[in-house]
Amino acid sequence: MRFVTLSYQILYSVWLFFVGIDIRVYGAYGNTSPVEVQRYLELGVQMLARGQLHDALAQFHAAIDGDPNNYLSYYRRATVFLALGRARSGLQDLNKVLTLKPDLTAARLKRATVHYKMGELDLAHLDLEEVLRRESDNEEANQLYTSIEPLKQKIAITSDFTSGGDYYSAIPLMKDIIDECPWAAWVREQRIAAYEAVGDLQSAITDLRVTTKLTADNTEGFLHLSNLYYRMGDVDQSLNEVRECLKLDPEHKSCFVLYKKVKKVNKLIGGLQDKVNDKQYEECAEASRKVLKEEPSEASIRYLAYEKLCTCSREIGEVMEAKVSCDKALAHSEDPRIYCERAELHITNDDFDKASEDFQSALKFDENYQRAKEGLQKVQKLKKQASKRDYYKILGVKRSATKKEISKAYRSMAQKWHPDRFDGEEKEIAEKKFIDIAAAKEVLTDDEMRQKFNNGEDPLDPEAQQQQHFHHGFNPFQHFHGGGPGGQTFRFHF
Repeated sequence: MRFVTLSYQILYSVWLFFVGIDIRVYGAYGNTSPVEVQRYLELGVQMLARGQLHDALAQFHAAIDGDPNNYLSYYRRATVFLALGRARSGLQDLNKVLTLKPDLTAARLKRATVHYKMGELDLAHLDLEEVLRRESDNEEANQLYTSIEPLKQKIAITSDFTSGGDYYSAIPLMKDIIDECPWAAWVREQRIAAYEAVGDLQSAITDLRVTTKLTADNTEGFLHLSNLYYRMGDVDQSLNEVRECLKLDPEHKSCFVLYKKVKKVNKLIGGLQDKVNDKQYEECAEASRKVLKEEPSEASIRYLAYEKLCTCSREIGEVMEAKVSCDKALAHSEDPRIYCERAELHITNDDFDKASEDFQSALKFDENYQRAKEGLQKVQKLKKQASKRDYYKILGVKRSATKKEISKAYRSMAQKWHPDRFDGEEKEIAEKKFIDIAAAKEVLTDDEMRQKFNNGEDPLDPEAQQQQHFHHGFNPFQHFHGGGPGGQTFRFHF
């Protein structure tokens, strides 16, 4: 008898195996047998136990297709949906279970828990009362039931805070509510608004990402995400999010309008750093101006433009535009690099005290910022240099002057102070002036010497010449026919 039973079990298992192979065929035509439905359920349970949630879900789908009136199939599929965080889908299945079998207390308790986690406390309250009516000693139901009223009170207090604009007090309470109700999209939406109100856009984005998952086809969520990233100045990510919105709804008017704007700004901003790296300062400045024209109000986007315009305008000698841009960029974000950029502008205007202040401000934010350290040393050298010869002042030109402007100033000053124009003691004064004028031209028209002078070192200083052997035998009269001091005659040949 035992042998017969064992043989029957083996044959049954083999039969189930072959049935399993043809499951899809039967299911497709709606001819699934009760045995096949049971097989789907068994495979689904096994996969669920192994954590293969999506595979388990497929088996339960098949079981429900084979028998739409089997409450266990819905119950088990609801379990998988909830494990995947798909609360709405799970809730729909639990509703179906309780329609088919109203007295299934386990399903009603699970539904109460889902309502609770979704912040639907009144619905959770109704289900829990029914569970406790049947099982008054149900520990899980009692615990959940007693949690509802305190949570409602906390929600009411939070609402009072937000109504009064006290978002800083509301946000910690919202965290407590979300800990209890992690699937409550409406609570996260309130906290998103609170975070935005206090300027914490990154936290708002974190919450918003959760709500886009809690709500299916959430075009408004992606639109909101795109706007938040744009406000933060992350134009590239803003473009990604608005594209997600258009994938869900290609005809979404607001998303399409934002998409066109963000795409244009992203194209302008995307190449700014490359232009700086390639020293294409004119192109950089022009692109930055276009960004400011395209975006007249959003502070973070305008900051990106001002930050680059600060650098690029300084490099092309647009001192006033650079100064305004640096000031506006620093008003938005106290970046050590921008402080150093503005310090260089102060140096151009011979305002060494303000330059020193900006370099020191940069070091307050980053005490190891090498550019600021070197800048302070440079300012100290320039202050020391100011007590000696200042070649820019000798020729009466700005530090930003071009070679053409320097040569023109040199010719004018050389004509004015040429020793042939003077006699007696005035001639000796003119000779000294003339030597300084020639030295200024020598230094400022030579790129290497001018750079050294701009860094606080006089390349024609006797001590520097002894140490570095620069330009021995410098002749201040080499650009003129004639001799030099000592009664010789000088003739103009400009």
